[in-house]
Amino acid sequence: MRTIIIGDVHGCARELSQLLDTVAPTDSDRIVFVGDLVARGPDTRGVLRLVRELGAQCVKGNHEERLLAARFARRAGQLGPRLGPAHTQLLEQLDEEDWAQLEALPLKVDLDEHGVRVVHAGVVPGVPWEQQDPWLVTHIRSIKEDGRPSDRQGTLWGSLYEGPPHIVFGHNARRDVQLHRDATGLDTGCVYGGFLTALVLPAGTPPPPVAERRSALVQVRAERVHYDYGRPLPGS
Repeated sequence: MRTIIIGDVHGCARELSQLLDTVAPTDSDRIVFVGDLVARGPDTRGVLRLVRELGAQCVKGNHEERLLAARFARRAGQLGPRLGPAHTQLLEQLDEEDWAQLEALPLKVDLDEHGVRVVHAGVVPGVPWEQQDPWLVTHIRSIKEDGRPSDRQGTLWGSLYEGPPHIVFGHNARRDVQLHRDATGLDTGCVYGGFLTALVLPAGTPPPPVAERRSALVQVRAERVHYDYGRPLPGS
């Protein structure tokens, strides 16, 4: 049984189908997504439906979190988070099955046989899981010079993190995969015209060392720029 961990899809259903055709999962393989299945791309509902059909696992991303918060606020007659047009449209488009799927997403998935924990954005290095801020788990990108975690650019948190477990994450879209000793970042900006990336692990094996880890990656190129990021993706 392989474990196939897939980066941020953001509604790119065609690219997800192409990636799955390339990886060719069998019924015995396990598929896990790093979150942000939704928004910005052309076919969020198609992605959600495909994930359900696969029987795949997925952690909660910041875009799922934002949609859920907006829906809760709307039902309560409150002012929710500010939404762009794509998210506002999804509030009307998603059906009860879609919402139930999003509501069930956990903050993490532990893959003990691989020594891996899957989260959306990352963790604060040196902080036990029980003390991690859930907002940072879905938003962190870096550590500031003063040691504070940030959702902005800075020193990549993964470069400072020491496992176990090995953290596989998404969120911080970049031109290339983040390959750290104890962390792997899979968001290579498919929705922005980059790639959709998967990490494929044979049964019972941990992620390979950095020098060999690219051999465990599978990528497909985006068909086009689905969402204009407004600036080039950051480098590796």
